[in-house]
Amino acid sequence: MTTPAGLSSAALRLDRPVGAQRMPAPGEALVRFVDAATQAPFAERLAPDVLDAAERRRADRFVRPQDRGSYLVAHVALRLLLGSLLDTAPQALVMTRDACPECGGPDGRPVLVGGRAHFSLSHSRDAVFVACASTPVGVDVEALPASRVVAQSEEFFHPDESAELAALPEAERPAAFARLWTRKEAHLKGTGAGLGHDGHRNYLGTGPAADSVRPHWSLTDLPAPEGYAAALALRAPSANWR
Repeated sequence: MTTPAGLSSAALRLDRPVGAQRMPAPGEALVRFVDAATQAPFAERLAPDVLDAAERRRADRFVRPQDRGSYLVAHVALRLLLGSLLDTAPQALVMTRDACPECGGPDGRPVLVGGRAHFSLSHSRDAVFVACASTPVGVDVEALPASRVVAQSEEFFHPDESAELAALPEAERPAAFARLWTRKEAHLKGTGAGLGHDGHRNYLGTGPAADSVRPHWSLTDLPAPEGYAAALALRAPSANWR
């Protein structure tokens, strides 16, 4: 996976200690990529002692081994990273959900009880990203879709975004679609709103550079393995790498 300057330590392994981490300042995010294909056996080994009962039940419901592995890797990695940031045993972290900012329902973004840090995770096939920050944050990763998926998803986008996708050569649409989708998902995860609300219709653009979402939010495309796209949304003036 290619990485920009300052992100050379972004890969996280579960077969070795995470090490002490510094809590990101406002405007910063701590982001880690984990390769589920190689780290799933270690996540399986750590899960009984790290995950809570609800997470273990959810993992047991996955039918496909790859899906179970990426889920375990994401949740184990998140707890290990948060535990190192907060100097707390990973299994002692208690998570709940905020109210949805759009409807007030109980299905908003996941949060830590006590609110000492904000976090987000995402997994797609063998790619896993976790992010931690001192302000609300959202991260998303997606595998590049098949052409038929691009054609069937126009209703989720701003009209200008749909026009941009349609104007591209067919071979370029999956990558542009994935860039756009991860930007929208990352922002929605950060705010806690779901795809059922109109927030996904904000214009973010399909081009190589992510556009601003709204005041007080920054949006950044993340370096991802070949065949994937990833993005980070952060409630801060700017997203600084460390």
